[in-house]
Amino acid sequence: MAAVTSPLRACRGILKELRIAKGSDYRNTLVYKHVLEQFRRNQVTGEQFCRARMDALHAARTYLCLLTSTRMHLRLHERYHARGDRALEEVAGLVGLRLPTQPGGKGWET
Repeated sequence: MAAVTSPLRACRGILKELRIAKGSDYRNTLVYKHVLEQFRRNQVTGEQFCRARMDALHAARTYLCLLTSTRMHLRLHERYHARGDRALEEVAGLVGLRLPTQPGGKGWET
């Protein structure tokens, strides 16, 4: 049963990533039409065994992985790289550290 739903999951995942990337008007893009055309062309009836279907499914999964990884990379890039110079305390906080404090203030007066 997993082999039957797997192409559908891949198609839905690709369309979800397109919707996130392009907004609500993603259905009018050439990419959307091409993805649906490829999935419809590689549908297989019960009497057929098609090696091209497995190749297309592998390509779809790879493309889904690319879209998801690209979106996640851009999110991380905006979060950690987009602001320019930062204070030392802020940089330490990004990685979950705290700067040490000098008790009593000896030699560290500001």
